[in-house]
Amino acid sequence: MRPNSQLSGILHVLLHMAEHDGPVTSEALASMMQTNPVVIRRIMAGLRDSGYVRSEKGHGGGWTLACDLKTVTLRDIHDSLGCPSLFAIGHRTENPDCLVEQAVNAALDTSLQAAETLLLSRLGAITLAALSADFHARLERRKRPRKGDVCHDG
Repeated sequence: MRPNSQLSGILHVLLHMAEHDGPVTSEALASMMQTNPVVIRRIMAGLRDSGYVRSEKGHGGGWTLACDLKTVTLRDIHDSLGCPSLFAIGHRTENPDCLVEQAVNAALDTSLQAAETLLLSRLGAITLAALSADFHARLERRKRPRKGDVCHDG
């Protein structure tokens, strides 16, 4: 099963938007994410409904951030996307009367619920500002020459 990268993708888009002065079109965002602008508009509409972005139509229009990156967590964005499943693991339901299937499903359900609770808690502790700060720190490190980065002509 292919992993759902929607949360990762939209976080990517939001951080790019934070670096732009002014609106970013659905077409530009779709190009960044290698998808269709219609997909971007559908996802962004949920974020707009939650108050995290706004859109302007017409020439010079597009999407802009409508929130303070310090107050929005990854959990907030996950919830705005409709709380998509966090795990691809599931269980069998072909024979619900089978006691083995019931035991396996009960164990998986308990474990998956515990893992989901922990992951959602962690997502709730990370703000968009923290992601932005991490990006800027990585950018700064890339700009500084590191030992071994300089070529020496023999």
